[in-house]
Amino acid sequence: MESFGTHDGPGIRLVIFLQGCKLKCVYCHNPDTIDMSGGKEYPIEELVEMALKMKSYFGKKGGVTVSGGEPLLQSKELVSFFKRLKEEGIHTNLDTNGRILNHFAKELLDDYTDLVMLDIKHMTEEGFERITGMKNKETTFNLAKHREASGKKMWLRYVLIPNITNHADLLHHMGKYFKNYKTIEKIELQPYHKLGVHKWEALGWEYQLKDARENTEEEIQEAVAILKNYFKEVKIN
Repeated sequence: MESFGTHDGPGIRLVIFLQGCKLKCVYCHNPDTIDMSGGKEYPIEELVEMALKMKSYFGKKGGVTVSGGEPLLQSKELVSFFKRLKEEGIHTNLDTNGRILNHFAKELLDDYTDLVMLDIKHMTEEGFERITGMKNKETTFNLAKHREASGKKMWLRYVLIPNITNHADLLHHMGKYFKNYKTIEKIELQPYHKLGVHKWEALGWEYQLKDARENTEEEIQEAVAILKNYFKEVKIN
């Protein structure tokens, strides 16, 4: 749980990180949430009560963000949770890698999710597999298409890694792919950092990007300049 979060959607938010993810991204800063086991179970009403206690701080923009791990793995349960939040007039946001689009995920997205923050890992199949350890990047883009068809709001998120994702051709590729989407309000760029390395070490896992460097300010601004040609707003997180 993270109360008073300001980097996971609009306004002040209660951020709930769920356990379990099918991907194993090489830069993951929450590797402790990848394992499908572990975590702590919470009754839905207990989570709703947490949100209600914070409601006065949410204002007009804030609300609840569910992240992970990958929250869509628990789509069925999240339908019940988000339904209760909507009954209480609380804004709902889903931070997802778009790996799942089953019946429950569609119900959650279409009926109870005010905002989707979709994490774009890479624009090529080879790059996607290198970053996530899994194949079929199209699952993410299928969710984007579904969200666009629903007419509901969406933000994109993209991690800038020098020599891996921060290439001008990849940024133009992404911009051209999404330039006609009406539902995308902004894209958030997340400059690469190594803040999660100690978590990998604590788990006994080898961190795959230990030789990667952080972006220079000039590189970040060059990426912003490219993406401004395609998106209404480009934000640096």
